[in-house]
Amino acid sequence: MTTEPSPDALPGLLDQARQDYQALAGLGLALDLTRGKPAPEQLGLSDPLLSLPGGQRTSADGTDVRNYGGLQGLPELREIFAEVLQVPVAQLLAAGNSSLELMHDCLVHALLSVIPGAESRWVDQERIAFLCPVPGYDRHFALCERFGIDMIPVPMTADGPDMETVERLVADDPTVKGIWCVPKYSNPDGVCYSDATVARLAAMSTAAPDFRIFWDNAYAAHHLTDEPVEIADLLAACAEAGNPDRAFVFGSTSKITAAGAGVAFFGSSPANVQWLLGNNAKRSIGPDKINQLRHVLFLRDADGVRAHMERQRALLQPKFEAVARILDAELGGTGLATWTSPKGGYFVTLEVPDGCAEEVVRRAAEAGIVLTPAGATHPYGDDPRDAVIRIAPSYPGLAELEQAIAGLAVCVRLVGYEQRAR
Repeated sequence: MTTEPSPDALPGLLDQARQDYQALAGLGLALDLTRGKPAPEQLGLSDPLLSLPGGQRTSADGTDVRNYGGLQGLPELREIFAEVLQVPVAQLLAAGNSSLELMHDCLVHALLSVIPGAESRWVDQERIAFLCPVPGYDRHFALCERFGIDMIPVPMTADGPDMETVERLVADDPTVKGIWCVPKYSNPDGVCYSDATVARLAAMSTAAPDFRIFWDNAYAAHHLTDEPVEIADLLAACAEAGNPDRAFVFGSTSKITAAGAGVAFFGSSPANVQWLLGNNAKRSIGPDKINQLRHVLFLRDADGVRAHMERQRALLQPKFEAVARILDAELGGTGLATWTSPKGGYFVTLEVPDGCAEEVVRRAAEAGIVLTPAGATHPYGDDPRDAVIRIAPSYPGLAELEQAIAGLAVCVRLVGYEQRAR
């Protein structure tokens, strides 16, 4: 994927790319690769949820799920996901349908109440900053922007964030209060954190006594191969390193069952769990326990989650294979692009020559293929290299996806050869 054509060949390649683009634009496409939403077929796997819990009104411990209360969530559901998320049952909360809401609330509560280990509320401090591994998840960055939290980009490596940079920044600056992490099949490049990275995150010295790792384990069960990746247990590593309050673990069933009607989870130290429960008690009379009971009856146990995710994989894997096959056929050997081959998760990262990503996205949109905006993978929407494009293969049907990726490759060739011809 690094071979470049000879200068003599460039005019012909550019002319062909322009012809291909004109043909693409004439197709009248209307394709959307912007977000990693489950496809209708994936959602259909969980349709039995819609008829549950039937006539059942109580949880395993006799709680009437129709009534107020139960702020920690149903114990039997927490037991199912304790293994998946690597959090002891007693330290895991089952809440509403969105882990993003939990991340939002944790930031709000840290700003407006004193988080364990803090000397004061974050809102009373002059500056608050978070480390942001890049490329990363745009919704994390949007939360920081929403609350005026400064974002400091940190390069990603094949083992997770560049730990030498992370350790230097957190050791020297007490205003650095947290780091965003998607540790397994990360959004968007599919990186899985190595055991060494997890250990260093847990044990590193931080100038801020209230430093938090926002561990968004969104793809904990979302494998795409026969060899599921396992990551080290961050919560246990933090406790062993003498930093038990450092990790906030988040997860949800959003891409497991019904994306708009799932269950979100928060796991942490006993002190952090009590802190969040105390704050949540002032904003909620309890989660949707009927929906939690539905999930218990549908998934049954951790093995049930794994079996269900194998059915999800059967729908997703052919789409990721199609992306790889088409990119290799259309862009392999051009020197115009590299791309990731994730073992799980929901995204493929496409890297084009510096200065080309925004123009590729613009040309694709003009041809009827809508992509996530260039720069969305970086804080403030600013990719300094203008090189990263996030591909979300999950939602379109296979035929539409193949058409979209082939069209995207046309746009990459056009923009790339135009740049070389200048």
